[in-house]
Amino acid sequence: MASTLPRDASRLGEFGALLFDLDGVLTPTAEVHMRAWSRLFNDWFDAHGLAPYTDADYFEHVDGRPRYDGVRAMLAARGVELPEGTDDDSADAETVRGLGNRKNAVFAAELDENGVEPYPGSVEFLDRAIALGVKVAVVSSSRNAVPVLVAAGLRDRFDVIVDGAVAAAENIAGKPAPDTYLEGARRLGLTAADCVVVEDATSGVEAGRAGSFGLVLGVDRGTGRDALLRSGADVVVDDLQEVVAALGSARASSSPDPARTAEADTATTSSADTTNTGTPDTTSTETAEAQP
Repeated sequence: MASTLPRDASRLGEFGALLFDLDGVLTPTAEVHMRAWSRLFNDWFDAHGLAPYTDADYFEHVDGRPRYDGVRAMLAARGVELPEGTDDDSADAETVRGLGNRKNAVFAAELDENGVEPYPGSVEFLDRAIALGVKVAVVSSSRNAVPVLVAAGLRDRFDVIVDGAVAAAENIAGKPAPDTYLEGARRLGLTAADCVVVEDATSGVEAGRAGSFGLVLGVDRGTGRDALLRSGADVVVDDLQEVVAALGSARASSSPDPARTAEADTATTSSADTTNTGTPDTTSTETAEAQP
Protein backbone atom coordinates (compact mmCIF):
# COMPACT_ATOMS: atom_id res chain seq x y z
CA MET A 1 0.00 0.00 0.00
CA ALA A 2 1.42 3.37 -1.02
CA SER A 3 2.29 5.79 1.77
CA THR A 4 -0.05 8.72 2.23
CA LEU A 5 2.52 10.74 4.18
CA PRO A 6 3.47 14.09 2.65
CA ARG A 7 6.66 14.15 0.61
CA ASP A 8 8.00 17.51 1.73
CA ALA A 9 10.77 19.07 3.82
CA SER A 10 8.72 18.76 7.02
CA ARG A 11 9.59 15.05 7.06
CA LEU A 12 13.39 15.47 6.91
CA GLY A 13 13.71 14.74 10.63
CA GLU A 14 12.08 11.31 10.25
CA PHE A 15 14.65 9.57 8.08
CA GLY A 16 17.63 7.51 9.14
CA ALA A 17 20.13 8.61 6.52
CA LEU A 18 21.06 11.27 4.01
CA LEU A 19 22.69 10.16 0.77
CA PHE A 20 24.56 13.12 -0.72
CA ASP A 21 25.67 13.63 -4.25
CA LEU A 22 29.00 15.46 -4.10
CA ASP A 23 29.60 17.84 -6.99
CA GLY A 24 27.12 20.70 -6.81
CA VAL A 25 25.61 19.51 -3.52
CA LEU A 26 28.43 19.52 -0.98
CA THR A 27 31.09 21.26 -3.05
CA PRO A 28 31.10 23.63 -6.01
CA THR A 29 33.25 21.17 -7.94
CA ALA A 30 30.51 21.16 -10.57
CA GLU A 31 32.10 24.44 -11.68
CA VAL A 32 35.50 22.73 -11.94
CA HIS A 33 33.92 19.86 -13.88
CA MET A 34 32.13 22.30 -16.16
CA ARG A 35 35.40 24.06 -16.99
CA ALA A 36 37.14 20.75 -17.61
CA TRP A 37 34.36 19.43 -19.87
CA SER A 38 34.27 22.74 -21.74
CA ARG A 39 38.01 22.64 -22.41
CA LEU A 40 37.80 19.03 -23.55
CA PHE A 41 34.82 19.30 -25.89
CA ASN A 42 35.45 22.77 -27.29
CA ASP A 43 38.95 21.75 -28.35
CA TRP A 44 37.79 18.40 -29.74
CA PHE A 45 34.68 19.75 -31.48
CA ASP A 46 36.66 22.59 -33.04
CA ALA A 47 39.28 20.17 -34.34
CA HIS A 48 36.55 18.00 -35.90
CA GLY A 49 34.36 20.78 -37.34
CA LEU A 50 31.47 20.29 -34.92
CA ALA A 51 29.11 22.84 -33.36
CA PRO A 52 30.61 24.49 -30.24
CA TYR A 53 29.98 22.96 -26.83
CA THR A 54 27.70 24.98 -24.51
CA ASP A 55 26.64 25.08 -20.87
CA ALA A 56 23.26 23.75 -22.00
CA ASP A 57 25.08 20.68 -23.35
CA TYR A 58 26.60 20.12 -19.92
CA PHE A 59 23.26 20.12 -18.10
CA GLU A 60 21.49 18.02 -20.75
CA HIS A 61 24.09 15.39 -21.58
CA VAL A 62 26.88 15.35 -18.99
CA ASP A 63 25.78 16.57 -15.54
CA GLY A 64 25.49 13.78 -12.96
CA ARG A 65 26.49 10.96 -15.29
CA PRO A 66 29.55 8.73 -14.91
CA ARG A 67 32.41 10.23 -16.91
CA TYR A 68 32.47 7.78 -19.82
CA ASP A 69 28.67 7.88 -20.06
CA GLY A 70 28.90 11.67 -20.30
CA VAL A 71 31.43 11.43 -23.13
CA ARG A 72 29.29 8.91 -24.95
CA ALA A 73 26.08 10.94 -24.54
CA MET A 74 27.73 14.19 -25.62
CA LEU A 75 29.27 12.66 -28.71
CA ALA A 76 25.92 11.06 -29.62
CA ALA A 77 24.28 14.49 -29.38
CA ARG A 78 26.65 15.63 -32.16
CA GLY A 79 26.07 12.46 -34.19
CA VAL A 80 29.53 11.08 -33.41
CA GLU A 81 30.36 7.50 -32.47
CA LEU A 82 33.86 6.50 -31.38
CA PRO A 83 35.34 3.16 -30.37
CA GLU A 84 34.83 2.47 -26.68
CA GLY A 85 38.48 1.79 -25.90
CA THR A 86 39.66 0.66 -22.47
CA ASP A 87 40.10 2.31 -19.08
CA ASP A 88 43.85 2.54 -19.55
CA ASP A 89 43.67 4.35 -22.91
CA SER A 90 46.00 7.33 -23.07
CA ALA A 91 44.51 10.81 -22.84
CA ASP A 92 45.18 11.43 -26.53
CA ALA A 93 43.43 8.25 -27.72
CA GLU A 94 40.50 8.86 -30.07
CA THR A 95 38.16 6.66 -28.04
CA VAL A 96 35.35 7.25 -25.57
CA ARG A 97 37.58 6.28 -22.67
CA GLY A 98 40.55 8.16 -24.04
CA LEU A 99 38.50 11.37 -24.09
CA GLY A 100 37.17 10.60 -20.62
CA ASN A 101 40.71 10.15 -19.32
CA ARG A 102 41.73 13.43 -20.95
CA LYS A 103 38.89 15.20 -19.17
CA ASN A 104 39.94 13.65 -15.86
CA ALA A 105 43.49 14.91 -16.30
CA VAL A 106 42.18 18.43 -16.91
CA PHE A 107 39.93 18.19 -13.83
CA ALA A 108 42.78 16.97 -11.62
CA ALA A 109 44.92 19.90 -12.74
CA GLU A 110 42.12 22.38 -12.00
CA LEU A 111 41.58 20.88 -8.53
CA ASP A 112 45.29 20.88 -7.74
CA GLU A 113 45.74 24.48 -8.86
CA ASN A 114 42.65 26.00 -7.28
CA GLY A 115 41.40 23.61 -4.56
CA VAL A 116 37.75 23.67 -3.53
CA GLU A 117 35.73 25.09 -0.63
CA PRO A 118 32.48 23.35 0.39
CA TYR A 119 29.19 25.23 0.38
CA PRO A 120 28.76 26.69 3.90
CA GLY A 121 25.05 25.89 3.95
CA SER A 122 25.74 22.29 2.98
CA VAL A 123 28.33 21.91 5.75
CA GLU A 124 25.85 23.34 8.27
CA PHE A 125 23.15 20.91 7.08
CA LEU A 126 25.57 17.95 7.08
CA ASP A 127 26.98 18.69 10.53
CA ARG A 128 23.53 19.18 12.06
CA ALA A 129 22.44 15.83 10.65
CA ILE A 130 25.52 14.06 12.02
CA ALA A 131 25.03 15.68 15.44
CA LEU A 132 21.46 14.36 15.47
CA GLY A 133 22.62 10.83 14.76
CA VAL A 134 21.57 10.71 11.11
CA LYS A 135 23.74 8.38 9.02
CA VAL A 136 25.39 9.97 5.98
CA ALA A 137 27.01 8.73 2.78
CA VAL A 138 28.35 10.20 -0.44
CA VAL A 139 27.01 8.70 -3.66
CA SER A 140 28.78 10.28 -6.62
CA SER A 141 29.29 9.43 -10.27
CA SER A 142 32.74 11.00 -10.09
CA ARG A 143 35.83 8.84 -9.73
CA ASN A 144 37.40 11.81 -7.96
CA ALA A 145 35.11 11.81 -4.92
CA VAL A 146 37.78 11.01 -2.34
CA PRO A 147 40.34 13.65 -3.44
CA VAL A 148 37.56 16.23 -3.68
CA LEU A 149 36.36 15.41 -0.15
CA VAL A 150 39.94 15.61 1.11
CA ALA A 151 40.50 18.97 -0.61
CA ALA A 152 37.24 20.29 0.86
CA GLY A 153 38.05 19.09 4.39
CA LEU A 154 35.03 16.77 4.49
CA ARG A 155 36.60 13.33 4.19
CA ASP A 156 36.30 12.56 7.92
CA ARG A 157 32.50 12.94 7.87
CA PHE A 158 31.92 9.88 5.68
CA ASP A 159 32.59 6.21 6.33
CA VAL A 160 30.55 5.18 3.28
CA ILE A 161 31.46 6.50 -0.16
CA VAL A 162 30.01 4.95 -3.31
CA ASP A 163 31.68 6.75 -6.20
CA GLY A 164 32.50 6.10 -9.83
CA ALA A 165 35.53 4.00 -8.94
CA VAL A 166 33.45 1.74 -6.66
CA ALA A 167 30.71 1.49 -9.29
CA ALA A 168 33.21 0.50 -11.98
CA ALA A 169 34.99 -2.03 -9.75
CA GLU A 170 31.74 -3.66 -8.64
CA ASN A 171 29.86 -3.28 -11.93
CA ILE A 172 27.12 -1.09 -10.43
CA ALA A 173 25.02 0.86 -12.94
CA GLY A 174 25.45 4.63 -12.71
CA LYS A 175 22.87 7.40 -12.49
CA PRO A 176 20.11 7.81 -13.68
CA ALA A 177 19.80 4.17 -12.62
CA PRO A 178 19.16 4.00 -8.85
CA ASP A 179 21.77 1.30 -8.21
CA THR A 180 24.54 3.41 -6.67
CA TYR A 181 22.10 5.08 -4.28
CA LEU A 182 20.64 1.69 -3.37
CA GLU A 183 24.18 0.46 -2.68
CA GLY A 184 24.78 3.46 -0.42
CA ALA A 185 21.64 2.65 1.57
CA ARG A 186 22.62 -1.01 1.77
CA ARG A 187 26.08 -0.16 3.13
CA LEU A 188 24.43 1.94 5.82
CA GLY A 189 22.18 -0.98 6.74
CA LEU A 190 18.99 0.79 5.72
CA THR A 191 16.25 0.47 3.11
CA ALA A 192 15.68 3.06 0.41
CA ALA A 193 12.48 4.13 2.16
CA ASP A 194 14.53 5.17 5.21
CA CYS A 195 16.88 7.43 3.23
CA VAL A 196 16.83 10.89 1.65
CA VAL A 197 18.60 11.44 -1.66
CA VAL A 198 20.15 14.93 -1.95
CA GLU A 199 20.88 15.85 -5.57
CA ASP A 200 21.49 18.78 -7.91
CA ALA A 201 21.37 16.93 -11.26
CA THR A 202 18.32 15.65 -13.11
CA SER A 203 19.99 12.26 -13.61
CA GLY A 204 20.54 11.93 -9.86
CA VAL A 205 17.00 13.04 -9.05
CA GLU A 206 15.71 10.46 -11.53
CA ALA A 207 17.82 7.85 -9.72
CA GLY A 208 16.29 8.81 -6.38
CA ARG A 209 12.78 8.59 -7.72
CA ALA A 210 13.43 5.29 -9.55
CA GLY A 211 14.80 3.78 -6.34
CA SER A 212 11.67 4.67 -4.32
CA PHE A 213 13.66 6.58 -1.70
CA GLY A 214 11.83 8.16 1.19
CA LEU A 215 12.43 11.69 -0.07
CA VAL A 216 14.29 13.26 -2.98
CA LEU A 217 15.69 16.68 -2.08
CA GLY A 218 16.81 18.75 -5.07
CA VAL A 219 19.39 21.54 -4.83
CA ASP A 220 19.19 24.03 -7.67
CA ARG A 221 22.71 25.08 -8.60
CA GLY A 222 21.78 25.96 -12.19
CA THR A 223 19.81 23.01 -13.48
CA GLY A 224 16.54 24.81 -12.70
CA ARG A 225 13.80 24.23 -10.16
CA ASP A 226 11.25 23.11 -12.74
CA ALA A 227 13.66 20.64 -14.35
CA LEU A 228 14.44 19.06 -10.97
CA LEU A 229 10.75 18.82 -10.07
CA ARG A 230 9.92 17.28 -13.46
CA SER A 231 12.66 14.72 -12.92
CA GLY A 232 11.14 13.63 -9.62
CA ALA A 233 12.38 15.89 -6.82
CA ASP A 234 9.92 16.21 -3.94
CA VAL A 235 11.47 19.44 -2.65
CA VAL A 236 13.83 21.91 -4.33
CA VAL A 237 15.94 24.49 -2.48
CA ASP A 238 18.59 26.93 -3.62
CA ASP A 239 20.83 26.07 -0.66
CA LEU A 240 20.70 23.37 2.03
CA GLN A 241 20.87 26.01 4.75
CA GLU A 242 17.18 26.59 4.00
CA VAL A 243 16.25 23.19 5.45
CA VAL A 244 18.66 22.86 8.39
CA ALA A 245 15.84 23.60 10.85
CA ALA A 246 13.68 20.90 9.26
CA LEU A 247 16.12 18.29 10.61
CA GLY A 248 14.89 19.18 14.10
CA SER A 249 16.82 19.72 17.31
CA ALA A 250 16.45 16.21 18.76
CA ARG A 251 15.42 12.79 17.52
CA ALA A 252 14.49 11.04 20.75
CA SER A 253 10.77 11.33 20.00
CA SER A 254 11.15 10.08 16.45
CA SER A 255 10.30 6.45 15.80
CA PRO A 256 10.63 4.34 12.66
CA ASP A 257 7.65 3.79 10.42
CA PRO A 258 6.21 0.50 11.80
CA ALA A 259 5.36 -0.61 8.28
CA ARG A 260 9.08 -0.59 7.43
CA THR A 261 10.55 -1.96 10.67
CA ALA A 262 10.74 -5.63 9.66
CA GLU A 263 12.13 -4.79 6.23
CA ALA A 264 14.74 -2.47 7.70
CA ASP A 265 15.81 -5.09 10.28
CA THR A 266 16.25 -7.65 7.52
CA ALA A 267 18.28 -5.22 5.41
CA THR A 268 20.45 -4.31 8.40
CA THR A 269 21.18 -7.95 9.18
CA SER A 270 21.93 -8.93 5.59
CA SER A 271 24.24 -5.98 5.04
CA ALA A 272 26.04 -5.98 8.39
CA ASP A 273 29.24 -7.41 6.90
CA THR A 274 29.25 -4.80 4.12
CA THR A 275 28.49 -1.97 6.50
CA ASN A 276 31.31 -2.98 8.79
CA THR A 277 33.69 -3.02 5.84
CA GLY A 278 32.68 0.40 4.54
CA THR A 279 36.00 1.91 5.54
CA PRO A 280 38.13 -0.62 3.62
CA ASP A 281 35.97 -0.06 0.54
CA THR A 282 36.54 3.68 0.63
CA THR A 283 40.20 3.20 1.45
CA SER A 284 40.65 1.21 -1.74
CA THR A 285 38.88 3.98 -3.63
CA GLU A 286 41.14 6.58 -2.11
CA THR A 287 44.19 4.63 -3.22
CA ALA A 288 42.90 4.40 -6.76
CA GLU A 289 41.85 8.03 -6.92
CA ALA A 290 45.12 9.32 -5.52
CA GLN A 291 46.93 8.22 -8.65
CA PRO A 292 47.13 10.74 -11.51
